[in-house]
Amino acid sequence: MDVNWAAIRADFPALSARTYLNTATFGQIPARAVGAVAAHFARRDRLACADYIQWFDDADGIREAIGVLINCPADDIAFVPNASSALSLLLGGLDWQPGDRVVTLQDEFPNHYYYAWRLKSRGVEFVETPFAGFYDAITPQTRVVTLSTVNYSTGFRAPMAEIAAFLRERNVLLYVDGTQSVGALRFDVAAVQPDMFAVDGYKWLLAPNGAAFFYISPELRRSLDPAVIGWRSHKDWRQTDHLHHGEPEFPDRAEMYEGGMLPFAALYGLQASIDLMLEIGPELIEQRVMDLAAKTAEALRRAGGQVAHCESPIVTARFSRDAAELAESLAERGILVAARHGNLRVSPHFYNNEEDIGELERALAG
Repeated sequence: MDVNWAAIRADFPALSARTYLNTATFGQIPARAVGAVAAHFARRDRLACADYIQWFDDADGIREAIGVLINCPADDIAFVPNASSALSLLLGGLDWQPGDRVVTLQDEFPNHYYYAWRLKSRGVEFVETPFAGFYDAITPQTRVVTLSTVNYSTGFRAPMAEIAAFLRERNVLLYVDGTQSVGALRFDVAAVQPDMFAVDGYKWLLAPNGAAFFYISPELRRSLDPAVIGWRSHKDWRQTDHLHHGEPEFPDRAEMYEGGMLPFAALYGLQASIDLMLEIGPELIEQRVMDLAAKTAEALRRAGGQVAHCESPIVTARFSRDAAELAESLAERGILVAARHGNLRVSPHFYNNEEDIGELERALAG
């Protein structure tokens, strides 16, 4: 199938004024997603919110689209404000015992450190390990492993299916953060089988802030209590004329973790972006992104950079010049990238093109 990438790029107005190669920080929102948000507010004005229950029907449709994208049932999807909320739900809901262990990889995103460090006051050991020592770090005391599909500062892409199978054999829970890949790279929940998989949509899913979700396995739902309990916690919350007064009976679905209202405007924007990706095809998007990533790595090498990883859409390189200074000088020329822990980080998405990479290379050479 031939894809008209130039026509798709035209739906992203922010790209007309700058060379944007920084989706790992923020994804650009397509015009159709902005239109979907505006349509929601226009609908509110037109109907005075009289149809608000139907918004939840729409949200269920968005769960279905997410399920298609990551290959899981819609009932296994819950909406949250951000990925941190999902990880906090998991780590805050387990019955920790002294000597238990949480393991993550070296140089992970701060989400994976902060809550785990707080658990040290309860006798929980937190271990950060390079990938070379990962399997040795999994001991009988390990309760949870928290990982990202792609490392935010290096672009390293861990073999998630292999890791998940290894942990299942040892009854270790696996939390995966897909924020730095879903929307660019395919992720198959049914194949990997994580216990929880969270994605904040504002990066590679090209959604407004506040549009985040997580998958949670039915097995984990049976033991993990909600952290937020509100009017939607009872299974019959749609019966708004006769809301239940008393102890709630949680539904079996993942929505049991939502509790209250949802950020509908952001979710409609998320739906529009996911619809775009499903129309193009996730496989074609991944091929496009990885082709651009490979060309980015070549350009960085020609410009004198030492490329660390190029197995993901996040391509990083070290230069003799300080990375932060280099990123700032590029921004002054209208080329937006990032600096992370001494690396110059370049992260092209499917809306980028070869001309963007050429602009970067010329600027680095100059």
